Amino acid sequence: MLKGIRVYSADTVWRDILRDLGATVLDAPTVGDINFDSLNILMPVSALELKAALIDATDSSKIIRKLFGTNVRMSALHTRIVVQLYKSGGMSSGELKTALGYSADAATHTVDTAIYQLRKLYGHEFIVNENGVYRIGKL
Repeated sequence: MLKGIRVYSADTVWRDILRDLGATVLDAPTVGDINFDSLNILMPVSALELKAALIDATDSSKIIRKLFGTNVRMSALHTRIVVQLYKSGGMSSGELKTALGYSADAATHTVDTAIYQLRKLYGHEFIVNENGVYRIGKL
């Protein structure tokens, strides 16, 4: 039911419930994944209500709409980069790679290329790098 959803919870009962429903339960909270404890889900809750709350928490369209002032269509990778940088307030290249599922020291240029493409589309100041930390700048 929750396959593909990565979630953290400190509560052992919720961890078991989420795991039983098919979510990947994390041992520590991360910026890119859902922190179940911060959702403030009140009991009693049905499985469908729980799924709806988790899916809503993963909905990046609200963040994109807030940044651009309208709905913008972009690739999944571009969306994930923008959302990660927005949620975190800024990340180093290694942190961003890790949040996107790559090894921090991977020799891939995928993330760098995607940032280049985002800057080309929305201006060089859209994603800035200050002291090795990428963050959302201005449109």
